[in-house]
Amino acid sequence: MVKIILKDIPDFDKIDVYEKHGGFSALKKVLKDMKPDDVIETVKKSNLRGRGGACFPTGLKWSFMPKGNEKPKYLLCNGDESEPGSFKDREIFEKNPFQFIEGSIIAAYAMGCKAIYCYIRGEYWKWINIMEESVAKAYEKGHLGNNIYGSGFSVDMYIYKGAGAYICGEESALMNSLEGKRGYPRVKPPFPAAVGAWGMPTTINNIETLANVPEIINNGPEWFASIGEPKHPGTLLFGISGHVNKPGVYELPTGIPLMEVIDKYAGGVLGGKPIKMVIPGGSSMPPLTREECLTMKMDNESLKAVGSAIGTAGVMVMDEDTDILDVLIRITKFYYHESCGQCTPCREGCGWMLRVLKRIKEGLGRHEDLDLLISVAENIEGNTICALGDAAAWPVKWTIRKFRPDFEKYIKEGEVVLTNPNKVHALRNSPEYNLNTDTSEYKEVEVRIGKTREEVDELRY
Repeated sequence: MVKIILKDIPDFDKIDVYEKHGGFSALKKVLKDMKPDDVIETVKKSNLRGRGGACFPTGLKWSFMPKGNEKPKYLLCNGDESEPGSFKDREIFEKNPFQFIEGSIIAAYAMGCKAIYCYIRGEYWKWINIMEESVAKAYEKGHLGNNIYGSGFSVDMYIYKGAGAYICGEESALMNSLEGKRGYPRVKPPFPAAVGAWGMPTTINNIETLANVPEIINNGPEWFASIGEPKHPGTLLFGISGHVNKPGVYELPTGIPLMEVIDKYAGGVLGGKPIKMVIPGGSSMPPLTREECLTMKMDNESLKAVGSAIGTAGVMVMDEDTDILDVLIRITKFYYHESCGQCTPCREGCGWMLRVLKRIKEGLGRHEDLDLLISVAENIEGNTICALGDAAAWPVKWTIRKFRPDFEKYIKEGEVVLTNPNKVHALRNSPEYNLNTDTSEYKEVEVRIGKTREEVDELRY
């Protein structure tokens, strides 16, 4: 099994070991023999796609950077990794930091960048320390700084500690955070390649994406393109979690069957139980049913065919005893909490979805609530500045569509619907508000779900 990033070499995180095994040879080759446009064309031919979730062609993205040196250009390396279920980038920081550093320097050379910023969220303090030490070692060895290897090319690299907001994983919010501003996504256009960090041309790449670059240079684009699925080539770092015997990060070729990933590498489902649901690429990706899992291949094109996506390849496995409603409430609560509040559909819609889901959980749901949730999700989707709205909407929309019976079991037949549902809080205890704790309607609710009037009102409103 080919390994491009997580190689089975002891102490590969040490710079001397990395150099001994060919480390920085790709950078030397690029600076000595290749022009910037040659590097971009090589990456284009390899068909390397972004590993941050969008799967956009990397070489094409690099080509958007304007030519010339009228303005300073920047490369931002996105190591925020706040997507629940994703934990691959920290494996690179810990086990192969120098291949990522080398890849980012090559990318900076290809685009003419003056500085590289590696953005890591604040909770990753351990890996922030590792990267700061690794960058310092790269400077000591002459791989970073002024006039690298006497080539005339100079670039500096900085490690930036983020404040831990999920939204800062979005590229324009990341740029605002880097500038010391609140992590609000920006309206596009203008796009980062034209107006990015500090108003200068900027390209944002994921950590794993850049770590692939040195091996593409050393082995050729045809070699990389031959690995895995042709339309989405290379290997992926699959972060497998949930109800499996051996959770962890596994580097495997794209297009590998999902059940092979689970059974062969993750040791199968705990207790040998059947699978109920799998989220294939981090919590924002639409889920897969058991039937879909049995035939699914793990590449973006195969997952798109069933309405999902590879995302960050964070595979979350859930067995038959999983309460799907609890899972969706937890996911929706996360996105409600992490919404920056800039866009009304996301700011209001996430809260609506969470309240309706909780209402269903408490036994106060109605059958029409399920269609209401799908409607709210579809009104969030595609109507926000950034993709957080989609990330919140997709799990709700697709989980209800694929697992509707799991939600319907919480909705009891002949459910009680309270009268005067639109009374404002100030009127609830007034004489005109004709419901009180002695009414049979409230008593029925109290008996059925074990809630007092005040608790029912809290759920309702």
